[in-house]
Amino acid sequence: MIYVYKNSKIFYRYIDRNTEVVNVYLHGWGADYKSLFFCQSELKSSSLFIDFPPFGKSDKGICGWTIFSYATMVVSLCEHLNIRKINLIGHSFGGRVAILVSVFCKTRVNKLVLVDSAGLKPKRKLSYHLKRVSYELRKKLKMNVEKFGSSDYKALPPNMKRTFINIVKTHLDDYLEGVEVRTLIIFGENDKETPVYMAKRFKKKIKNSKLFIMENAGHFCFLDNKYIFIKTLKNFLEKEEE
Repeated sequence: MIYVYKNSKIFYRYIDRNTEVVNVYLHGWGADYKSLFFCQSELKSSSLFIDFPPFGKSDKGICGWTIFSYATMVVSLCEHLNIRKINLIGHSFGGRVAILVSVFCKTRVNKLVLVDSAGLKPKRKLSYHLKRVSYELRKKLKMNVEKFGSSDYKALPPNMKRTFINIVKTHLDDYLEGVEVRTLIIFGENDKETPVYMAKRFKKKIKNSKLFIMENAGHFCFLDNKYIFIKTLKNFLEKEEE
């Protein structure tokens, strides 16, 4: 299905099982809804899957979006579908979006699951700062700077590069104390993209949270060990308040 948000076409799949709470799955950067689609066959609740633009079947031509644009889009789609109560399951970039929705829509969000979530200010090594100085110097001298930037950045079309910069420069550390819902943090112990120190920081700053470190798993822990992931997710989402 297609939902038009601010002149952009957003692709989504809604599996309505007539449950009070809907599980909303938010994929990582560069992926699409299919990465988490296997979850719907294991959990009993209604499920909503969204392709974040410019990925999957959503619009490729968006420009100037911020992380707040993605969060408001998710809320707008839920309102369009008359979904009043949600569990948010966000992987990596999707975790960024889920955090903001949880903070600004407290009455709508029931539970939050952060899977190898991004959003925190990273620790930087000396090599990073040296590269940064080199980049700024070459830019001032109007020299070629195409070799700089992450693989995710380099793979983007020109219209999306500003959006990517907006997102990675927006750190959500100061928003975490505003997350009041029960939260499960799942990280792969070998995650290199969002290391375990970030998981521990999430745990420390989100008061009502639990942390589960998955052994022998990396940034896509839900693919590295689907059985453990589904079992952990199901226990958290379908268990009553303790």
